[in-house]
Amino acid sequence: FNHIHKLSLSTHTESKRGVLVSRVTSDIETLTQFASWGALNWVMSSTVIVGVIVVMFVYSWKLALITVFVLAPVMPLLRSVQRRQLAAYDEVRNATARTYSEISEAVTGARVLRAYDLREPTRESLHGAIDNQRRSALRAAWFVGLMFPIADFFSSIALGAIIGLGAWYGVDWGLNAGTLVACVFLVNLLQQPIGELGELIDQTQSAIAGWRKVLNVLDLPVEVPEPIDGVRLPSGALDVDIVGVTFAYNDGPTVLHDVTMHIAAGTNVAIVGETGSGKTTLAKLICRLADPTTGAVRVGGVDLRTVDADARTHAIRMVPQDGFLFEGTVADNILLGRSRYDGRAAGRADAEAAIDALGLRWWVDTLPEGLDTNTGERGDALSVGERQLVALARAQLADPGLLILDEATSAVDPETERALATALLRLAEGRTTISIAHRLSTAEAADLVAVFDQGRLVEFGSHDDLVAAGGTYAGLYESWIGNTRSV
Repeated sequence: FNHIHKLSLSTHTESKRGVLVSRVTSDIETLTQFASWGALNWVMSSTVIVGVIVVMFVYSWKLALITVFVLAPVMPLLRSVQRRQLAAYDEVRNATARTYSEISEAVTGARVLRAYDLREPTRESLHGAIDNQRRSALRAAWFVGLMFPIADFFSSIALGAIIGLGAWYGVDWGLNAGTLVACVFLVNLLQQPIGELGELIDQTQSAIAGWRKVLNVLDLPVEVPEPIDGVRLPSGALDVDIVGVTFAYNDGPTVLHDVTMHIAAGTNVAIVGETGSGKTTLAKLICRLADPTTGAVRVGGVDLRTVDADARTHAIRMVPQDGFLFEGTVADNILLGRSRYDGRAAGRADAEAAIDALGLRWWVDTLPEGLDTNTGERGDALSVGERQLVALARAQLADPGLLILDEATSAVDPETERALATALLRLAEGRTTISIAHRLSTAEAADLVAVFDQGRLVEFGSHDDLVAAGGTYAGLYESWIGNTRSV
C-alpha cells in the first residue's frame, strides 16, 4: 500500500485501478491464508513423513525401503502437475484483477452508464471477465483434482505392499506380528500428510502466484524518490522558477517541451491553452506528483527534488479539478487540510474559521446539517460546485505559500461560480496562485497569463498586453468573447 502511494503519476496513469486494488486485497489475502495454515502444515507434514520413515527403518529397513520405493514417484508426478498448476494460478490472479477493474468501472461509472444506456454492454463486458475468471479457476481446480488421487493412490499401494509382502515374507525377513502391525500403523500415519500434499501444493501455488503479482508491484520503480534529509521551504508566498522543463509519461510522447517561466512571490498567474496542451501536467510537476524528464522546478529558490516531503505538502497545495472528498462530514473533509508538518491538530473551530475566512458561511447555512452534513462516498451527496467549495476551505486551512487551482471554476452554475470567485480572491490573498482554467474570465483577473500550445509556452504576460499582441491568446480570447456574446 505504501509503495503504491510512492509511485509516480505516470505509473498511476498507466495502471488500472482494479489491478492495484487486487494486489492489495485479493493477492495479500491469499498470502495471509498460506501464512496462517499452509506454511505451518508444510513443516508439520514434512516432519511427520520424515519421522515415520526413520521409525520404520528402525523396525524393518526392508519394509521402509519398500514404502520409500512405492512413494518415490509421488513427488516427481506432483512436481510435473505443480508447474502447470502454477501457470494456471498465475492466470487466475490476472483474471481476478481484470474482474476487479470491470467491477470498479461499472460501479464508479454508474451515472454515465444509465445516462447513455450502456448497462447492457457493460454487463456483457463484466460477464465476460467473470466467465474468463471462472474458466481460469476451473483449469486450476482440474490440477488440484488430479493431485489428490495421485497422493491417495500411491499411499494405498504402499499400504497394500506392506501388508502383502510383510505377510508373505515375514518369517524370512525376521518379522513378527507386532513389527508388521507397527509398520502398517506407521504407513497409515503417512496417508494423512501425503494425502494433504495436494491441498498444500494447491494453496502454495496460489500463494506463489499472488506473491509474484505483489512483487511485480514492489518492483515498479519509485520515480519520485523523497530526499532523506530534505530542506524546508521558506514561509509565506513562494516564487516559482520553471527552468527548461521537458516531460513525457514514461515511453509516451513528450507532453511538455523546454518550458521556462518565472513567477514572482504573491503573483496570481493563469495558465490557459487548448485541451491537451500540458497545463494540468505542469501543475502536477509543480506539486511534484512527478519529476521533469529534463530541467528543474524550483519553489522558493529550492529545487523540489531536494525539499522534505512534509515541508512540500505543507507549503504547496493543489485544488484538483474534481474536488475529491472522502466519506464523512463537510467538517471532516475540511480538517484534512491541516498538515502534520506543524505538529498541531486541527479542530472544529479551525474548520469554522476557514469557512468564515472565505465568506462561505451563507453556503454552510443552506446545508441540511451545516458542517455536519455527510458528503457521501467521493462527495456524491454534494454538487460539483459544493465539492469545490469544500476543497477551497480545505486549502484555506492548510495555509500554503503556493496554491494551484486546476480548473477549479469549471462545470458549475453561475451562482456557485460567483461564490467560488469570491472565495478564490480571499484564498489567494498573501499567496502565490496558479490557476488553470478554460474560462478566460479567470485570465482577465490574473496578474499574468501563461499560454500553452502543444506542450510549449508560447506567450507569457499580462492579459492586456497579450490581447494587444494579437497572438495565440488574443485568438482564444476573441473566440471566448464571441461565444459569450452569442449565448
